[in-house]
Formats: sequence, C-alpha cells, structure tokens
Amino acid sequence: MATGLREEMASIAQKGLLQPKETLSELKQKSNSLYIGIPKEISFQENRIALTPLSVALLVNNGHKVLLESGAGTGANFSDNDYSEQGAIITFNKKDVFDADIIVKIAPPTCDEIEMMHKGQTLISALQMGALKESYLKSLMDKKINALCFENLRDEGNILSVVRAMSEIVGATSIFIAAEYLSSVTGGKGLMLGGFTGVPPTEIVILGAGTVGEYAARTALSLGAEVKVFDSSIYRLRRLQNNLGSRVFTSVMQPIVLGKAVTTCDVVIGAIRATHGRSPCIIMEETVARMKPDSVVIDVSIDQGGCFETSEVTNHKDPVFRKHDVIHYCVPNIASRVPRTASYALTNIFTPILVDIGDMGGLMNVVWNRPGIREALYIYQGHLTSKTLANMFNLPFKDIELLVVANQ
Repeated sequence: MATGLREEMASIAQKGLLQPKETLSELKQKSNSLYIGIPKEISFQENRIALTPLSVALLVNNGHKVLLESGAGTGANFSDNDYSEQGAIITFNKKDVFDADIIVKIAPPTCDEIEMMHKGQTLISALQMGALKESYLKSLMDKKINALCFENLRDEGNILSVVRAMSEIVGATSIFIAAEYLSSVTGGKGLMLGGFTGVPPTEIVILGAGTVGEYAARTALSLGAEVKVFDSSIYRLRRLQNNLGSRVFTSVMQPIVLGKAVTTCDVVIGAIRATHGRSPCIIMEETVARMKPDSVVIDVSIDQGGCFETSEVTNHKDPVFRKHDVIHYCVPNIASRVPRTASYALTNIFTPILVDIGDMGGLMNVVWNRPGIREALYIYQGHLTSKTLANMFNLPFKDIELLVVANQ
C-alpha cells in the first residue's frame, strides 16, 4: 500500500512540474488554503489570545484566511486595527467566526459555542480536565469535531510545549508578584525583594523543583534574594541545582527543616503539581500561623487545590486576603496577568502547527507525521481517541493510529 501511495504521489509531482508557474501557485492556494476563526474569549478573566497580529500576517501570506471576532485581542492590548492591518477580517458576529474550518482559542468552548460549530471542524483549545464534563465531550463527538488539547502538545524534544512556556512565565511572574506585596504600598512589610551591600537579602522558600519552581528561583536569585527549594524528588532537585548553580539551597521535604524555613522566610511560593487529581497539601495552618507578620504566600498550585491549608481561590480583581496576618495570593490563572507576553509564547507554538496543516494538506497528514500533535488529539472525526478520557467517563475509545490508517 505504501509503495502504491509513493508511486501515485510521484506521478502527481511529475504532472505538477509540467504545469505553468501561474497555474501551480493557483492550485497551491486553493488546495492548501485554511479558514481560521479566532473568537473573543468569554471565560472569566481570560485575557490571552491564541494568535498575535504578526502571526496572522504570516498565515495570510501563506494563503490562509483569518477571521477575528471584534475585541478578541483587547485583553492582550492588541486592537482590531492591529489585526486588520495584517490581513485579518474583523467581524462583530460570533457565529461567523464559528463558521471557520479551524477554531483557535484559549479556553474550551462553552455549550453555546459548541452549538454554533459545524461538523468536521478542527478545534485547538485548552481542555481543562479538572472541570471537564461528559456532556462537553459528547457535544463535540456529536458534531464529529477534530479536537486538539494544547496542554498535551509536545515538541521535538518530547516536552509539553504550552505547559512549559506557561510555567516559565508563571514562575518568573510569581517573584514579581511577591515583590509587589512585600512593598508597603500594598500593605506589606516594606521590604525590597532581593538585597544589596550591607542589607540582608530577602529569604524566599519555593515548594517544588519543576519548571515553575526553577524559573521562580532563577528570577529571585537574579534579584539577589536567598532561595531555598524543597521537593520530594532528588532527581528534580539535582536538575535544578545543575541549572542554577550552587547559590540555591535545595532539600527534600523534611518536615522539621521545611517548617523552620517557612516560619523564618519572607515569601513562600507553592509550585507543586500533581500528575493526576489534587496537588498535595504540604503546609498546614499551624505552620502558616507561625510565619512572620506580613509575610507573603503565593499558591501557584491553587488551580489543583493548593498546597497550603489556608489557601482560598482569589482572582485578578481581588487577588489577596490575609490569614494569621500572612498575605495570601491565590489566583489560578497567573499567566493572564501578563497576557501579551503569554500570547506571544502561545502564538509561537500554534502558528507553525497551522502552517503545517496547510502545507501538508490537512490535519490528518500532520497527525500522522507529528507524534507530539497526535498525542494532543482527543477527538478525531467524532471518535474519542484519548484513553484517559475514555476511562474517566466510561466512553468508547478508538486508537488514533488505526483511525488514520483506515482513512488513508
């Protein structure tokens, strides 16, 4: 079958070489042109956008059509004019956007948005498994949607590209948030995060030596702070130590050492991620009660339940609360605090995928040739292709590789 396919492709290529140049460019534009829709995010305090104006320009120059809902880029400080100047079509009608063949957005579509979608569409968005419902999956399956979950996209190095990029941003941003709430302007103790000659440095404790923890430690060290990182994995601690050097103190989760570090420091950042389910609760309320007055707790793990017993979910408009005279910052979506930077990071991942879909003649060919994208596909032509989701909701599962071969 593979030999016959190669011969057929060679024949098509040979015929193509005999065509006039003008005809070839016309054929390429017609066969590979994508119709991409970017709706305005309606999820609470979601300010990011999947494609920036310059990425739209790249797609338009490749012969693709991009339709943008008016105001979609406002949260990231991109105007409609920024997009229209780069070739995007601006519409005030959300339904027009959902008529596109490919929908690219940040938050998962709502039930009303799924109603506007048509059969055979491709959806690239977050999945947010913690809040996922069976009805959502069934709605997409009924529409025979091809759905990609961008949290599971992997690059050539087998790294979760979106998760990694957002974790880097969140790690660095958490230190700037800590600096803000140590300031007396926001009711803090009036400390400058870091240190300089003759003044003892700020002490920061970071729970978790993953990407968030590493970039939080990197940023804190660059400001001159004294950093201690705790994790249950020696491997992750060693990796962080090798990446950052000997200036960072690392330790396993030894209760006495951890308790002493937390109660004497100025800032604690909780960055422990659970592979499945809730993040572990590491710091009990009695430990928080013994912390120095006006200390700052930033619970990055709050979207998985949090790793402080005293944590409660907050938002960007009302981000902090005090408990035991300790300032708690527990906003789940920290990346939306710097939406323009986050949007640039996301568009660098999504744009090459869209270009590949056009250049390679459709999603099926990209899925077949790129294992990192294949893993992110959870619905293909209405079939559930994620074993994890199938087991979670006891739904029928179809192997993506068998489905793709059957459709060759």
